Amino acid sequence: MKLVIAPTGASGTIYLQRLLAQIDCAANEVHLVMSGHAKQVAVQEVDQLVVPSGVSEHAENDLNVPFVSGSARFDAMVIVPCSMATLGRVASGCSDTALLRAADVFLKERRKLILVPRETPWSLIHARNVVTLLEAGAILLPAVPSKMLPIPSSGAFSIKSDCRILARIAGETRVQKPGVRQIENRRMASAAPNRFRIPPDSTLGAHIALRAGGPRRRSAG
Repeated sequence: MKLVIAPTGASGTIYLQRLLAQIDCAANEVHLVMSGHAKQVAVQEVDQLVVPSGVSEHAENDLNVPFVSGSARFDAMVIVPCSMATLGRVASGCSDTALLRAADVFLKERRKLILVPRETPWSLIHARNVVTLLEAGAILLPAVPSKMLPIPSSGAFSIKSDCRILARIAGETRVQKPGVRQIENRRMASAAPNRFRIPPDSTLGAHIALRAGGPRRRSAG
């Protein structure tokens, strides 16, 4: 597959770092174009962004890159993390940088464009921009950590979100490095018994026991 990864100046570089680490760059053509603010945030949050070998890096203002042309066949673009400023520019059709032009091309060519905003709360302007992008065919995948399972660290939170991104791109078996999916499944399976652990003396626990045919207790009144 041919992919474009485009981080912007929002907090959440860990999502970018984990995503790059999981993609099988030997089996896929991966292009990375970072905004100027994204580079500044990366230094603050992870000291040094580790870019795997095989990833082609491009300058934000280089409009000679192949993915800014509609005639170049690319499969998916992921803006992660996506600042609300970038989201608004994409929604308005602004295309004065390689990153924004690529997003515009992916929308007009009906190719997969995934935006991963992290900032909350949203203003009404943010919400309207999101609706505009959804109507244009983009996929909005906010970086919301799942808490349905006990997860030991913030890094594991980002892995869960990045797995969702990879699943949206084209199916994890085609994009992820070998073994990543299996490791994730094993961790999920080991935590599964605790997934819906509810204290039996709680109101919800009593209700579940009642629905399951448990003994009815007569109220004191």
